[in-house]
Amino acid sequence: MRLLQSLTRGLRALDILYSAEGPVRLTEMADALGVEKSNASHILKTLVASGYAVQDDSRRYVAEPRKEEPCQGHSLSEVVTCKELCRPALESLVRETGECAHLAVLVDTRVWYIDKVDSTLPLKVDHPIGSLSPLHCTALGKAFLAFGDATLPEEKARYTPKTITDTDALMAEIARTRSRGFSVDDEEFAPGIRCAARPVFDARGQMIAALGVSGPSVRIDDARLAELGELVRAVPITPIQGA
Repeated sequence: MRLLQSLTRGLRALDILYSAEGPVRLTEMADALGVEKSNASHILKTLVASGYAVQDDSRRYVAEPRKEEPCQGHSLSEVVTCKELCRPALESLVRETGECAHLAVLVDTRVWYIDKVDSTLPLKVDHPIGSLSPLHCTALGKAFLAFGDATLPEEKARYTPKTITDTDALMAEIARTRSRGFSVDDEEFAPGIRCAARPVFDARGQMIAALGVSGPSVRIDDARLAELGELVRAVPITPIQGA
């Protein structure tokens, strides 16, 4: 049987938090897991994002009571199933486009990256698994605003000169997203990075995840961004049953 090392470490980290007599420092977790501090940090941030742990004022970690629906109406088992079924689509998009592909779910008012397939090109985009990004200026986030249950945040930070912060302009962009079937990020979250994304639905027709492709603007002009959007929209995904 093939074990998922990252999942195994995550479960081990959760056991450590539950059995600890008090809050756990990052260095203590890294030592207990036998990994680098950066790896332990990603694991702990993932547990926090999914509602299984919290970070206190002293930047130490404690376990939270287990939540049944950590990702906006979907259980952890449903999210894991979605990740497994979407993996072939991520790999297919990378082969076809040469760019990075990412999968994210909705956690509170942000998107949480749960899987990715890297580009083999020297210049590429990287959103680490477990990282969080805003809704209003990322393609993955806009997909949730257009097709899911996410609501437009009241505070919309400006990350680049192209970030859309006006509510009316964002509502118009969301309407365009619904019409064409995919969302875009035109250097709105990070300078020099363009993205296209689509929704992933469960068996009930509810959006469970967003899947997208990201690349540098030196390779992705307007025509290529539209082409990537169509490729993302059309990529086949195995129906997610039982969600």
